Amino acid sequence: MTHGAARRADEPGGEPDNGPSDAADGGLRGARPLWRQRGFGIFWAAQTLSVLGDSFALIALPLLVLEATGSVARMGLLTAVGGAASVVAAVFAGAVVDRVDRRRLLIACDLVRMGLYGVIPLVWLFGPQIWLLYAVLPLCEAVGMLFAVGYVTVVRSLVGTGRLTEANGRLNATAAAAGVLGPLCAGLVAAWSGPAAAVGVDAASFGVSAMCLFFVRFRPRTPDEQPGRRTGLRHDLRTGIAFLYRHRVLRSLTALLFVFSFLTLGLNDLVIYHLKYDLGHDDGTVGTVMAAGALGTITGALLVARIRRRLGFGPTWTCSVAGCGLAFAGLGWARDVPVVAALSAAFLACAAMGGTCSMSLRQEVTPEHLLGRVTSAFWTLHYAAAPVGAAVLTWAAEEQGTAPVALAAGATCVLLAATALLTPIRGAGRP
Repeated sequence: MTHGAARRADEPGGEPDNGPSDAADGGLRGARPLWRQRGFGIFWAAQTLSVLGDSFALIALPLLVLEATGSVARMGLLTAVGGAASVVAAVFAGAVVDRVDRRRLLIACDLVRMGLYGVIPLVWLFGPQIWLLYAVLPLCEAVGMLFAVGYVTVVRSLVGTGRLTEANGRLNATAAAAGVLGPLCAGLVAAWSGPAAAVGVDAASFGVSAMCLFFVRFRPRTPDEQPGRRTGLRHDLRTGIAFLYRHRVLRSLTALLFVFSFLTLGLNDLVIYHLKYDLGHDDGTVGTVMAAGALGTITGALLVARIRRRLGFGPTWTCSVAGCGLAFAGLGWARDVPVVAALSAAFLACAAMGGTCSMSLRQEVTPEHLLGRVTSAFWTLHYAAAPVGAAVLTWAAEEQGTAPVALAAGATCVLLAATALLTPIRGAGRP
């Protein structure tokens, strides 16, 4: 991004450009395709492998709790504790990412998570210890937040501003492809060897990811892109919030995503509980449904760049949120496994499009030296209520049933999309 583009984005009410200029493109227009760029290719492979392992934990950890307690509320509590750790970590993650070597940070995060997740299957050899999950998951989620902020900041240094949506779409699509195989295998492993063994696969995947990242070199930051004088966490968070507030689209986006995250963080727990307790299916079926649902993420991630170019940011994001709401509303009422899988796929396709659009916009309009702090502030604000939402959603499902809870949450998501039409999001990035 040129300094001129950065200044325009930083102005009050600044809007994202409809398309990057050649300067903003970083000279990449007409360059080699992304799949032929070595650095991006290795980074791409590392993240795909990491997501493959993560998909094991996505199913295995809730199953470990459900197997030991039979309570969807306890599942939601674990999700809430992990989510709360992410929110706390997000407060300082941006300041850390903007000030340290990002490559070393990403490798360290992978190695720490490998060690933490690796403890679970070892302890489970001597019997279930639910307390361990409540200790390990928050630590992993906190480290994962550091990784996630760093991940967002390095993509632009690999591909340039002009290819961010394409790169993010490809990363999300192949990650989702790994997510198709991962849940299916995780369900089978959990059925044959127990959920703890599936967590062990997740631990190993972080080791492979760290090894791949060792061979990636990111574009060094120029003097203008280096952080300024060292300041406190409060100032860093305030700097990121100030940028979000001055940008009308990001301001509206943050507020709406605050509610959206509250409603949807507990969705995975809800689907697993619905399949196992409402419909009476086994762990293998859970893995199969999750794998089928991940096909939706692939579809959404592959289509988002083309749709955004044709419709613009605002319509693409708004329709994505509305689609998430409609799919969510029907999940609790679905009684057949294929219908649950189809609705999960629809939700994840829309979530992939909306999420990729949101991340790409933030990367495009934020100056390099602020990217970590803006990302950190954005995630802190929009995930702040999500852990509470996960706990409330799963508690309500245990008390009232999954169907009315899913309907209420889905209808509210549709209402959020309608609200977006009254904000600057509506006209953002029109072609």
